[in-house]
Amino acid sequence: MADVAKEAGVSHQTVSRVLNEHPNVRSETRAKVLVAIDKLGYRRNLVARALVTRHSRTLGVVSFDTTLYGPASTVYGIEQAARAAGYFISIVSLRSIDRSGVRDALDYLADQGVDGIVVVAPQRSAAQALADLPLGVPTVAVEGGEAGEVSVVCVDQVEGGRLATEHLLSLGHETVWHVRGPSDWLEAEGRVAGWRAALARAGREAPQPLAGDWSPRSGYEAGRSLASMTDVTAVFVANDQMALGVLRAFTERGVKVPGRVSVVGFDDIPESEFFSPPLTTIRQDFGAVGRHSIEVLLRQIEGREPHGRERLVVPPSLVDRASTARI
Repeated sequence: MADVAKEAGVSHQTVSRVLNEHPNVRSETRAKVLVAIDKLGYRRNLVARALVTRHSRTLGVVSFDTTLYGPASTVYGIEQAARAAGYFISIVSLRSIDRSGVRDALDYLADQGVDGIVVVAPQRSAAQALADLPLGVPTVAVEGGEAGEVSVVCVDQVEGGRLATEHLLSLGHETVWHVRGPSDWLEAEGRVAGWRAALARAGREAPQPLAGDWSPRSGYEAGRSLASMTDVTAVFVANDQMALGVLRAFTERGVKVPGRVSVVGFDDIPESEFFSPPLTTIRQDFGAVGRHSIEVLLRQIEGREPHGRERLVVPPSLVDRASTARI
């Protein structure tokens, strides 16, 4: 920093003010300092800065199975929101979801001196592991269910299931079949609950849901079973990847979509509008989830909000494409 000050012909304090974006620096002076920084290749010592300010400007993220579209998009949304707020991200991705694994991840991030932690907890076991842990760092759970004392930001999965089912019922279908996600996933449970609630409100009996594991393969197997049932005219599939498998199975069996069966997915992955036919689906706003989780966390870090107990729900929306039609 002393070298930068000498090169720019200013004081050490002026360089510090420029680096910390202090408003009381003349624009021409700021420009000279920035030119000197660029010329000398100066980089701030963030560790030293953290020791002085007691803030690392780094947030931790604990995530599970980021190979899936939903968790991966959630982490991306969190990262973009953190960068916009001037924070770096340190990510720990866990394969096993248990109390010990979550505890180790939180301890690791706390040892790094992160200012706060976002835990992407889409599975019930992750939320339960988080609920009874003593947390010494501001923490927010994404999805997370009822994660004890931890604040939660989530998409309204029940509303998403309701939107999908009511859309199909509005097209004249007598009932709606469902290909559900894994039973341990909170999102899958919420979508099932919304599907059942919409059918009950319409006075329709819910068929037995078919089990899936989020993969196109499991959707394909469910689709083969559905294709053999002559009374199936509408299917709500719990994610777009499984819906792709369902569409493939229907095509192989000569079941026209939406001629004989209408199909709705969930997530609105980028490829869904290029399915054959383009897929009607439920869109989750992962950008909003990221922004809100960082906003909640920063309120805790800055002392404007007590730790925990805040719950912020992001609404989903229906994207109507060509895979659904009036019966």
